[in-house]
Amino acid sequence: MKYFGGCDVGSTYTKAVILDETGKMVSSATIRSKIRAEESARSAMQEVLTAAGLQDSKDLTYLIGTGYGRNKVPFADENVSEISCHAMGVHVTDPSVKAIIDIGGQDVKGIAVDTDGTVKNFAMNDKCAAGTGRFYEAMARSFEMELPEFSKLSLKAKNVIPITAQCTVFAESEVISLVGEGKPMEEIAAGIQMAVAKRCFVMAKKAGAVDSIALTGGCAKNDGLKAAIEKVLKIKVIELKVDPQLMGALGAAEFARQKGLKMA
Repeated sequence: MKYFGGCDVGSTYTKAVILDETGKMVSSATIRSKIRAEESARSAMQEVLTAAGLQDSKDLTYLIGTGYGRNKVPFADENVSEISCHAMGVHVTDPSVKAIIDIGGQDVKGIAVDTDGTVKNFAMNDKCAAGTGRFYEAMARSFEMELPEFSKLSLKAKNVIPITAQCTVFAESEVISLVGEGKPMEEIAAGIQMAVAKRCFVMAKKAGAVDSIALTGGCAKNDGLKAAIEKVLKIKVIELKVDPQLMGALGAAEFARQKGLKMA
């Protein structure tokens, strides 16, 4: 049996996936990214190789690096844009998906997926951290909560307290002030989720979303955001059957599988 790998070195988390020659996921790993991208890649790959019962990355027929630090995956045979990898990862998970919003640690992307898993079109917001994983970490700190707890808080809200600041720094100050005033925390959280959903609106339209969309990246696990996006965009958020945070690594591994099998 031949094995193929994908390593997605993100700004916040590094993910790795190993597929067998049939396309079945053999193992996966997600770790917090370290300061040096190369170290992140080595750690994630060692974890996923051990889980697959393999000794070394040389045991893989082909390996592709992707993500923020894709040029720092020293054992990769080549690297591919994370936009292409997210599209392919979602495609092999659910071929019916034609539009994606990828919310990473430092940027937000809207991606239109073609029938073969390639990218038809994309839009990217990398000028501001508002609405990204870093933004949500800052918001959770303001509430003195862990991220999973914060992500569900807005679901309890009966009303929404709008958050007017567009910048992460100013939004954090605004939230801290509202919490200090004793405003209902779930209603403040609802305002945060609605603000991010509105920022996703443009990305979704550029991705060609009509009646449904899939979310990828760590923020795809945010239940409050999913509910807010469905309300603001008036479209269904498709639940992926594979961890949405793994989509980049999965797409990279699938590209590696396709390339490796052609070389055989």
